[in-house]
Amino acid sequence: MKSHLKLERRTQAAVALAVAIFLTACSTQVNGQPEPRANSDDRAADGRRLIASYGCGACHSIPGVPGAHGEAAPPLDRFYRRAYIAGRLPNTQENLVGWIQDPQRIEPGTAMPTLGVTEDEARAIGAYLYREPTLGDLMNR
Repeated sequence: MKSHLKLERRTQAAVALAVAIFLTACSTQVNGQPEPRANSDDRAADGRRLIASYGCGACHSIPGVPGAHGEAAPPLDRFYRRAYIAGRLPNTQENLVGWIQDPQRIEPGTAMPTLGVTEDEARAIGAYLYREPTLGDLMNR
């Protein structure tokens, strides 16, 4: 009987440890979810304008960008909360800039085309994607 209780306690301890590890793995720091980034409203507005001029909304649904209701590529709402870019790169500003500038270099054959976006333009687009949405964005879906 004593050995049965010891085994049961060990099993409970192992389950508790597994649950603790699982919950830790889901935390923001561990999964790479980015922290909010500070960007000026002007920079984000430039990014919004660039997103529209490059036609990103033909493939992506992007809140706050008129006409950006594409369904061929992932929607870009709540981008600032994502852990990964294109399902493979940690969501950092540098990785986003590289992806926007030359997605074919990062993932040859991806459906996302290389459009000749400059580094400065990619940073402005990132400023728009990394900002928290406004009420107007949510109503413009």
